[in-house]
Amino acid sequence: MTELVLSIFDPNTLLPHRAGIAGLALALSALDPTDAPLQWGVTEDAVKLFWEGSDRDAIVWLLQQVYRSDQGYLEVPALKLDEQGRYIFTEGVMTTFLQHSKQRNREKQTVPLSFLVEDDKPEIQIDYRPVIDCYYTRDLKEAFNTKGAFKPQIPLKGHHLPGLVECFVHGAYVESPTGFLALLFLPLACSYYQLPGYRSAVVIPEVRNLTEWVHLRRRMPGRTYRRFRASSAGESALNFLLQEKLIEDAQQFRIDYCEVYQLGSQPWDGNQSYLKQAVHRVQVSDEVLGLYEIASRLLPPRVRVRQGGNGAWVAESKALAWISDNLIANQRWYRGFSEFRKSTAIYLDDRRGLQVMAEHLTTDEQILFDAVQGAFKKYRGQQIEQAKRQNRPPDWEQITNKVIYRLQRPSTQQEFAKALVDFLSQFRSKAALSSGAQIFWWIHQEENWRKARDLTLLAIATYQGQSQEEKAGIEQELTEDTTANVI
Repeated sequence: MTELVLSIFDPNTLLPHRAGIAGLALALSALDPTDAPLQWGVTEDAVKLFWEGSDRDAIVWLLQQVYRSDQGYLEVPALKLDEQGRYIFTEGVMTTFLQHSKQRNREKQTVPLSFLVEDDKPEIQIDYRPVIDCYYTRDLKEAFNTKGAFKPQIPLKGHHLPGLVECFVHGAYVESPTGFLALLFLPLACSYYQLPGYRSAVVIPEVRNLTEWVHLRRRMPGRTYRRFRASSAGESALNFLLQEKLIEDAQQFRIDYCEVYQLGSQPWDGNQSYLKQAVHRVQVSDEVLGLYEIASRLLPPRVRVRQGGNGAWVAESKALAWISDNLIANQRWYRGFSEFRKSTAIYLDDRRGLQVMAEHLTTDEQILFDAVQGAFKKYRGQQIEQAKRQNRPPDWEQITNKVIYRLQRPSTQQEFAKALVDFLSQFRSKAALSSGAQIFWWIHQEENWRKARDLTLLAIATYQGQSQEEKAGIEQELTEDTTANVI
């Protein structure tokens, strides 16, 4: 008799192995043991497998029950997926674990799929190549000897597990039978995301209790195409952790740590499009998840209709990607706005979302933010009056850019403090009347002046004008093509 024990507390296991053991526990929970050629038991920390006879026969039977090629999808009955869920799981696995052409067979001709993302917008059209078969539905000859027994060391190609090896020139990664078996079921425990720019992300959770995890995994809501799209690898992690947090009664054993592999092209291999680009290890507080939840509601992916009404596409918010990358690093959500604005066009949808995000600042941050916006309002008022005297419409973009250039040019704490104090003194506002000393004290702390610069520029860039002419201009911009909607 063969007996294998896969424990999540085995010191030789990595996070992918532990997640794979959880995936195996989930798969076994959906099987009928009556006529099975193997027996199993699942505890809080281990999965035990027993069988008589050939190792190959037992494992191939298990894989045949768990993974199926059905109607062009990689089907896993244990996950109980709907149509969108089947597409997301299949496409996610194909761009991560089975990214290499040797790992899967797909039809050459594509079939059209349609998904509704926003109720009042056209459906998204997708060309999908159906799956014929893949690594998980084959016989795994490399794992067994001629007698059908497990090899003591099993080679596993690096492209089968993203990030397992840095480069294939180092050769295959070698696993023990238990490690190899755990990795076969890793896809069941992961979440998958499609990123902008032909990139993908796979999120691997930390599992601390197998039976509780299986119970909670079954209660997870179904994935939609909208949730499949993410603005960055950082947002993928936060989205995953937030969904885990939202499950009722999941506080004791909920997932609060994960790893995210960002996959995309690499110059050293032109044959594959989804090689490891970055790995993020993410563990954040409930406060951070709360900020992400607010940001994701304010800055969601938007359906854009191409000019002439010829199809639609999903545009992810670059502002949400920037905020998410700050949050997973446990930084202030607005950190680096000065550089972000230089390199990225801020669309009107993002601008309005950032305006609301500015309501979630600390007391010191809010005082500075309000003082800057008050001073900017005074400055704008003077510029509007000057434009009226010259009988011309105000140039809103030029008005904003002049002040931003004035306050982003300083590169040291002393230079910035002088520029900010000069600006607040020149254009005095009610918000700054009684808070000058507090602002002066806050920005002169070494760790705060860059935060203050980012906040100052954010206050100016997101200021909402009150004049009827500007409101009319903004409404007109909102009706135009997205590529023109920048500030």
